[in-house]
Amino acid sequence: MSEKVIVFDTTLRDGEQSAGVAFDQRDKLEIAERLAALRVDVIEAGFPAASTREVDAVRAVARQVREASICALARAVPGDVDAAAQALRGAAAPRIHVFVNSSDMHLAHQLRRGRDEVIGIARAMVARASDAVGDVEFSPMDATRADPAFLAELVDAAVAAGARTINIPDTVGYIMPHQLAAMLDQLRERSRELHRAVLSFHGQDDLGLASANALTAVRHGARQVELTINGIGERAGNTSLEEVVMALRVHGSELGVHTGVRTEGITELSRQVERRSGMAVQPNKAVVGRNAFRHASGIHQDGVLKHRATYEVMDPSWVGNAEGTQIVLGKLSGRAGFAARAEALGYPLRGARLQRAFERFQTLADTSSTIDDATVTQICQAIS
Repeated sequence: MSEKVIVFDTTLRDGEQSAGVAFDQRDKLEIAERLAALRVDVIEAGFPAASTREVDAVRAVARQVREASICALARAVPGDVDAAAQALRGAAAPRIHVFVNSSDMHLAHQLRRGRDEVIGIARAMVARASDAVGDVEFSPMDATRADPAFLAELVDAAVAAGARTINIPDTVGYIMPHQLAAMLDQLRERSRELHRAVLSFHGQDDLGLASANALTAVRHGARQVELTINGIGERAGNTSLEEVVMALRVHGSELGVHTGVRTEGITELSRQVERRSGMAVQPNKAVVGRNAFRHASGIHQDGVLKHRATYEVMDPSWVGNAEGTQIVLGKLSGRAGFAARAEALGYPLRGARLQRAFERFQTLADTSSTIDDATVTQICQAIS
């Protein structure tokens, strides 16, 4: 039996925390509509307590997008919870996401509250949110650096107060996959209440471990993952939706899980977020980067021309990549790649003609990073 992993997208909230990014209401609406078309389960639309404009933007998303649960973030303070509830009025499936600091470092240096006081705050604010919308998610911030016994106590208080989802945030991208596995196993053993809630994971990518940690969390019982398009977000970013969703598609049978995401819309949405955020996607970015399905090495070109799966673990069409597998000609390209491109341009080359054309190609490729179709055409015409 395959279990569903809930996809919680926070592009419009944590993604917007990228330095230099600011989505206006129109941006949020357009991205949210695309996310809903992608069939993500939960869209975190923003942090209403930030401003009245943010309240308006979250409200607009909540009223217009009906196919997904719309979530608003709130610190564990009454004003934040009330602002979130106000912004979510009219939503088809509203959710309030309440968070409070949990590590001793955060309690001492940021929140400046004791453990018992924090537990009382969490209990009261989760109950307040639950009275407003019913569906409440609770996050103990900096959970991966918190004391395990206190973390379990805090989780139990939140579930008892009405939280339906318990999210474990790796707030500073600190933890390694094997440590996260042990932590989640230990939390389930220590907690008396966690079995009554959906276990979730939220990772930051400070050490480049976010996707690996999200998959580890799924292996160890998480049935919600919190993600952003293109991995945008605070500092080094969040866990990439495209990476985790496609990894779950490729390895879903082994893991016994699936998502409901319509993956064919991923590339188009990635481009939209790139435009709206102003954050360029690096060419070698997994799944959605410009080079994700482009092959420059002669060995790889030869293999992929014979059988695509020799060097691609997913079909470009799975993520809506219209360009598909591409052979990029350059100094590392071999005869097979050159011949295939020439034939695609209408110049089937064999034997001595292919050899002469390929030698001319190699001479040019030694002084140019790539050889375009016009140049290939010129080469082929010259030896005809």
